[in-house]
Formats: sequence, C-alpha cells, structure tokens
Amino acid sequence: MKTRTKAQAFAAGFALLLALTACGTADRDGATGSTSNTADISEGVQPDPAAVALLPASYKDKGELEVAMDLHYPPTTFLADDNTTPIGLNPDVARLVAKKLGLGLKFVNTSFDTIIPGIDGGRYDFTATSMAPTPERLKVLDMIDYFNSGVSVAVAPGNPLGLSNDNLCGKNIAVTKGSNAQLKHLPNVSEWTCVSQGKPAINGITLPNVQEALTQLASKRVDGVFYDTVALVWAQKQQPKALNVLTPQVDTRSEHNVAIALKKGSPLTPALQAAVQSVLNSPEYQKSLSNWGISSGAVSDAKLN
Repeated sequence: MKTRTKAQAFAAGFALLLALTACGTADRDGATGSTSNTADISEGVQPDPAAVALLPASYKDKGELEVAMDLHYPPTTFLADDNTTPIGLNPDVARLVAKKLGLGLKFVNTSFDTIIPGIDGGRYDFTATSMAPTPERLKVLDMIDYFNSGVSVAVAPGNPLGLSNDNLCGKNIAVTKGSNAQLKHLPNVSEWTCVSQGKPAINGITLPNVQEALTQLASKRVDGVFYDTVALVWAQKQQPKALNVLTPQVDTRSEHNVAIALKKGSPLTPALQAAVQSVLNSPEYQKSLSNWGISSGAVSDAKLN
C-alpha cells in the first residue's frame, strides 16, 4: 500500500480548495459567504450605448469576443467544481465587458506565458488575467486598468525558517513563469534589499503555476512562494494548516494595478476602454469584488496605460 507524501497530500488538498470555492467565499477578515459563485454575474446587464458606438463593424459582425485566461489562479481566475465553468473576478469582468459591448464571449484556457504571444499574433481578442502593465508588455499591448493587487510571501506552517520580508536574501523563493513577480518585482526586491547591501541575491525559482509552487513549498523544495496577495490569502483561509502568509505585503516600490490587455493599437481599444469604465461604474463590479473577498482592490478609472 502506497503512502502519500506531504506534498502529494497538499496537492490533493489544493485541488479540493478549487472545488470548495463554488460553495462559499472567504474574505480578508475571515468571513465566509454563501453566495453562489458559479452564477453569471452579467445576467441581465444591458449594452452601454456609448461603448457600442465605438465598436468596429468587424466585431459587431462577428458578434463574439475571445478572451484568453490561465484558469488556475483562485480567487481571481479559475474553474468551478464542474471543471468547465470559469469563475472568479476576471471571468466576471470579462463577461461584464462583453455584455456592455452587446457581444457574446468565448473563454480560451491557456497558460499565462502564451497569452501575450497569442494576442500579438491575433489568436485572441483580449485577456483579463491579473496581468500588470510593464514597459515590455506595453510595447505590444494596450492595457486598461481594472483592479489593484499586491504581492506577499507564503511560507511553511508556523514559519519554521523565521522568514520575513526583510530576510529573504539567499533563500529559494518560488515565482510563476511569465508573471510580473518573476519578471519585475522579485528581481527588484532582491536588488535593493539584498545585493545593494552586500548580501546574497534572492534565488527565484520559476515554476509553471501557483499550485506547483505551493506543492514545492510543502515538500520543502522551496523556502517561500512570492505571489499575488489575494490568491495566497485565499489559499491560507481555505487551508490554514498548509501555509502562512507573511504580513504586511511586500513593498515592491511600484504600483500593482492589473489590466485588461489587447493588441497594441487595436481598433477595439476605444470600445473596450469605454466598456471597462462602464463596468467599473456598475454595481455588478462591486458585487464581484465582494463575492471574492477582494473589495479593497477596487479601482474607479479605466486608465489606458
């Protein structure tokens, strides 16, 4: 008879976490709600005439938008327990944007690091997948703000290594491939907290997704996980014995707005920006944030970066 390792048990438990999300929500204060998060929050939402007026004829004729997402990141972007229905803040926002434009919506589930090449190559119309604007991304993308996030470090239960945001130098810290944490925040934090002080750099361990990162944390192959605060707090509330999230958030000396992205210079950009602004002004946007326990991340300006 085979005995599961701690890492295998954690992986199974994390999969269970995804199933649990359809039954309730957890907010940052630890409250749990009974709202049904598989419901389509855009039900009954009417098109915004100002946004529709900006929509190119080719999109009106097509009648549908394709949105690319990596559906493995609760509570903002993941699958319900039917393993089919996209749920979370980002699917909510994408559905609302499509409704504001009077269009249908098709989800394409793909890995995070393939989204930008796919948009640039014309395979997808846009993405709403907690992607932060960076100078590199803005060379090929138009990006429209819709949420404000932050990053934190998750450590093993009880924090046996005594880690804090100030003593990560020389530690093996997991980041997800293609994320802003990997490309920007962790290297910057390493530079000003470690290298510039004559200490060893933080050793960033790049992994394909947060599930793998947390599994490696459980098996002690990494010392911590550097990832979006809302997702780590969600995971900790669902499995309080599996990890601890260090507080406060990591000071990265940068903004943490995340943005809807589409091909740079796209004729769709003006209409999409107007639709996002209409969403930000709507009660459905506030309801979605509340459902997923991330109301503090609300923004009011659909800024085109």
